[in-house]
Amino acid sequence: MRMVRSEGRSMKGYGIAGLLGLAILLASAMAACAGGAALGDPRTMTFKPVEFSPPEPERVVLENGMVVYLLADHELPLVSVTAMMRTGSWLDPIGKVGLASMTGAVMRTGGGGGLSAEQVDAELEQFAGDVSIGIGRQSGSASLDVLSKDLNRGLEIFAALVRRPTFEPARVELAKLQAIEGIRRRQDNPGSIVGREFAKALYGADHPSARESSMESITRITREDLIKFHRETVHPNGMFIGVTGDFKRDDLLAALRRVFGDWQQGSVPELRIPDVAEVDSAQPVVRFVNKDTSQTHLRVGHLSIKEQDPDYVPLAIANDILGGSSFRSRLFNDVRTKRGLAYSVGSRLNTGTHDQGVWLMRAETKLTSTKEVIERFVANIERMRAEPVTDTELAEAKEAYVNSFVFSFASPSAIVSRLIELEYDGLPKDFLQQLRAKVVALTKEEVQAAAKRHLHPERLKIIAVGSGEALPKALATFGEVKEIALNPEG
Repeated sequence: MRMVRSEGRSMKGYGIAGLLGLAILLASAMAACAGGAALGDPRTMTFKPVEFSPPEPERVVLENGMVVYLLADHELPLVSVTAMMRTGSWLDPIGKVGLASMTGAVMRTGGGGGLSAEQVDAELEQFAGDVSIGIGRQSGSASLDVLSKDLNRGLEIFAALVRRPTFEPARVELAKLQAIEGIRRRQDNPGSIVGREFAKALYGADHPSARESSMESITRITREDLIKFHRETVHPNGMFIGVTGDFKRDDLLAALRRVFGDWQQGSVPELRIPDVAEVDSAQPVVRFVNKDTSQTHLRVGHLSIKEQDPDYVPLAIANDILGGSSFRSRLFNDVRTKRGLAYSVGSRLNTGTHDQGVWLMRAETKLTSTKEVIERFVANIERMRAEPVTDTELAEAKEAYVNSFVFSFASPSAIVSRLIELEYDGLPKDFLQQLRAKVVALTKEEVQAAAKRHLHPERLKIIAVGSGEALPKALATFGEVKEIALNPEG
């Protein structure tokens, strides 16, 4: 969810946000001391909700349909340009999974606009410019960071790589070798294994939200495939650009029109990711991977709602109380603090607007504790469904969100990035403000009702990665256990 999620698209300025949050807390504490109030137990301290009115970026649409957000900040002689492109690995052809990701990588490394790869790197290094390009599952991204005095040349190189990548053959082959090496090492990390297998259990191995590249699919990809993918999916009328920093508005718009203005519109692919129909079952689906590890790595959960669902806010707060808030969550206090069963434990609600959300609980625990940890997971789900959360739990969860609202607007780049994300997803620009208002008005009865509707013990997918013959026996309590045989990689 946007209000608490740590996954998903990254937000620039997060480090600044952390410092800002610390400054707010310190300022509040100092104000209390100055007013004669004694500092007691930190757990009893309360603060007024942070009120913050972020600046409003200017939105401009160029003649070719490219959307531009502008927010000047003259504090430092720096300019940051970020772009979001309506493309993604959901467009990967069957048999060539990995094409989108490789296209994004070689757009950056393979030269462009008449410059060789070496020339691009040398020139950027000369004026300390930085360009990155990548394509993820639901979107592509590109960024430029440059000194304001070098903005014009930086934009020329940036536009050349985005618009007219060369895809030098040697760089394509290097990217393929790097992808294959990553696949060879993919089975080394049990945490990565359990995450991938959990996604497959939820969506199916061939769904865009769960499928993964293979040595065969990477080997099939050619330079011509990269050229075709770029030509068919990257267009100015499917691109959103945000510019923040030390620039003059009219000069910047003139520079953008100079490097992008003659780029013709294209047929932008419509972002459509199919939903998966969950099959009703009398008991959870239980799978395990036999791998020599010191701990059992667990994922337990099921598919959930999208971000625009009316129950989004109450379910998100329910998840926060259950396991999303770390040290004050129920799972942390039950599984770790009270019973000492796991060092790392928690829950997450991952949502978006284009594909189904996922709600999950996670833990790493000893093999001998695996069964008890899952039992505690189920017991805590049942408690969320059976009884309202306490007044204190609800108040703490609401206060945590309301006071963290400022972190979504901690820097000019964060403000612009948020607005681009919202427009990309088809959401109103005041979507976060709407969420905040819903959180403030939320009742514990609404939280319980959302938990009843959307937390389903009988639909759980339980995936465990661990070693030993005792693991399937520990899992057998929860349903029919089947082993997942990992494909050898290389």
